Amino acid sequence: MKTILITGAGSGIGRATARAFSAAGWQVGLIGRRAEALEETGGGLVLPCDVADPAAVEAAFARAVAGWGRLDVLFNNAGLSAPAAPIDEIAVDTWMQVNAVNITGMFLCARAAFGQMRRQVPQGGRIINNGSISAHVPRPGSAPYTMSKHAVTGLTRTLGLDGRAFDIACGQIDIGNALTEMAARFPSGVPQADGSIRAEPVMDVGHVADAVLHMAGLPLSVNMPFVTLMARDMPYLGRG
Repeated sequence: MKTILITGAGSGIGRATARAFSAAGWQVGLIGRRAEALEETGGGLVLPCDVADPAAVEAAFARAVAGWGRLDVLFNNAGLSAPAAPIDEIAVDTWMQVNAVNITGMFLCARAAFGQMRRQVPQGGRIINNGSISAHVPRPGSAPYTMSKHAVTGLTRTLGLDGRAFDIACGQIDIGNALTEMAARFPSGVPQADGSIRAEPVMDVGHVADAVLHMAGLPLSVNMPFVTLMARDMPYLGRG
């Protein structure tokens, strides 16, 4: 039975993906800060963990592998956004909080997964990073979040290269307007590049879970380095 660890599994994309993998017969490890939220997700091994805490990450990965014997996939999903504002109105503490989860947390979890996949026999595995449309183009007032998602792209490219020697594949899914708590306001209107406020379409989060499940099921000789999945009519492809 294949194994996967999913960070940010207590809500949104992480929860939907965890449930999809569980339904598909995978052994699933649920990583997140709130044990009660992970319990509500259900269907997997509950691993309360702050992804920005190096010791907590190592302990969570070690506990999962001790029970499973190996790790096949990491969905490096945990992420944090911040209220939109010009950069000079964004508190330094807000930047530090976003950075801790979206950059340090991504690095620590990828590091733990890469090390396990390199050590295990047979060697190898797959890391799937959750990027964002913001890894390509920003929304107004999104400096911390957008910076962090560009950093995720750098991580994906580096691991995609470094992993070749160890049969480790790394890809990234850039998601636009999946209907989760984070995107709940989009149908009511969000700021646009021209200064207007307009409603944006959203898509069911289940489509994201299906895409991650497909990526995870590929043989390790195949990689999807970057996938963009979005609500068809969101303004990403248009001009501001």
